[in-house]
Amino acid sequence: MNVLVTGGAGFIGSHVVVRLLEWGADVVVLDSLANSSQATLDTIEALTGRSLRFVKGDVRDISLLRELFAEHSIDAVIHLAGLKSVEESVRLPLDYYSTNVGGILTLLEVMEEAGTRRLVFSSSATVYGDPESVPVAETHAAGRAVNPYGRSKFFAEEVIRDFAATDPGWAVAILRYFNPAGAHASGLIGEDPKGQPNNLLPIVGRVAVGQQPTVGVYGNDYPTADGTGVRDYVHVCDLAQGHVQALDFLFRHAGAHVWNMGVGRGYSVLEVLKAFESACGKPIPYEVRDRRPGDIAESWADVAKVERELGWKSRKDIGQIVADVWRWQTSGMDA
Repeated sequence: MNVLVTGGAGFIGSHVVVRLLEWGADVVVLDSLANSSQATLDTIEALTGRSLRFVKGDVRDISLLRELFAEHSIDAVIHLAGLKSVEESVRLPLDYYSTNVGGILTLLEVMEEAGTRRLVFSSSATVYGDPESVPVAETHAAGRAVNPYGRSKFFAEEVIRDFAATDPGWAVAILRYFNPAGAHASGLIGEDPKGQPNNLLPIVGRVAVGQQPTVGVYGNDYPTADGTGVRDYVHVCDLAQGHVQALDFLFRHAGAHVWNMGVGRGYSVLEVLKAFESACGKPIPYEVRDRRPGDIAESWADVAKVERELGWKSRKDIGQIVADVWRWQTSGMDA
């Protein structure tokens, strides 16, 4: 089985590629390397003892995509390429619509031409916006996103569903991630964004090793137990396994399917900081700042549907997540 993974050199993509190779799939990675490194792919090959094929480029480049599909017999696509910062999307909305919506338009066009009709799509819990209640189930209203990033993911979902409805041969899985975090147990691959990270755990890790002075806590006046934002943190290796199970499902079931990918409980920013302090054995200095545009108070997943239909469950808790991030921060990034 040949699987194309767009964005396969990135944080989530690299862990998905590892799991696919372990599963026995042959993998083609398409990545622009705008926020990742080809060295990660070399590490993946060393970790798994298997080779992969790499194509450098942008998923919006239709000529490149056509060449890729012509050269490789692609059986399925896992689409992770895109921009993912809530804060940045507020400043650069056109970039987010161009990449996240434009990318899926181009990809679907070429997949249709090639007769490849199995797609796992990387979506986000931000499509739910500020939820009316928690936990958030797939039946909650989507399209309520409060920032351009979330709206770009919702629009991409709508494009996929509309297109899949035109042909009963399409099989699509839309995975709504909550907050991916953690690192591979080897300590050799993890989240290492170029420039300033946007996600909490990479920032905490950099502060713990002295690369940054403090963690910014954006708002301590939310209506939560300690005033800080509450999120559902799902281990990236559990998430990678979810992609494999979703892909396997698509070879047996047609149609469009939507699943939340989370743990099913939330942790506040301060709870995450305390867990990291326990893992690294040192205090993590932080500074309370104003709320960021586009942020919400709390969100965590109702995971009953994905457990029932896909048989998937995230098994690593926040303690395992921060332990793996700390291992990656102190060994993997120097490897």
